[in-house]
Amino acid sequence: MNFGNIKYCDIADGEGVRTTLFVSGCTHRCKGCFQPETWDFSYGEPFTDEVAERILQSLEPDYVDGLTLLGGEPFEPGNQRALVEFLELVKSCFPHKTIWSYTGDAYEDLVDPQSPRHTEVTERMLACIDVLVDGPYVEAQKDITARFRGSSNQRILDLVATRATGQLVHWRGDETFAKRGIW
Repeated sequence: MNFGNIKYCDIADGEGVRTTLFVSGCTHRCKGCFQPETWDFSYGEPFTDEVAERILQSLEPDYVDGLTLLGGEPFEPGNQRALVEFLELVKSCFPHKTIWSYTGDAYEDLVDPQSPRHTEVTERMLACIDVLVDGPYVEAQKDITARFRGSSNQRILDLVATRATGQLVHWRGDETFAKRGIW
């Protein structure tokens, strides 16, 4: 797997201060995508053990709240296989930090064993993710006021609560930092 960028101390792609990994490769190719260069699976640099170690080190400070995965598409089948052990390592090393992931897929497709997006590692990957922003970017539904989303059709899902209840739970976040009505 390749990656296009890593942002350290990112405050735009999830709650709090985060390290954000932009993976390469996406077959969704959403019209108006803010990073179409990441559609190419060979874009950027290889995700090596050294890169993984730099990310782990960036997560060490107390002020860093966690890791965010963007793309490209983290849930491309090949990217899932490349990311799952790394995400399990992040969870093991930093159980109190959150992992966010963005995907152009619907959560329901990811958990459906009949879906081509569901792989032998999807459940393991989802088990590491605390918050999932799902759904394709839809240019006609662009909403610059939508918190942590590009278009109003996208959902922010609390996967910890979803796993605990067995029901799909929408993320609410810390209202101290949220503008009322922009969930």
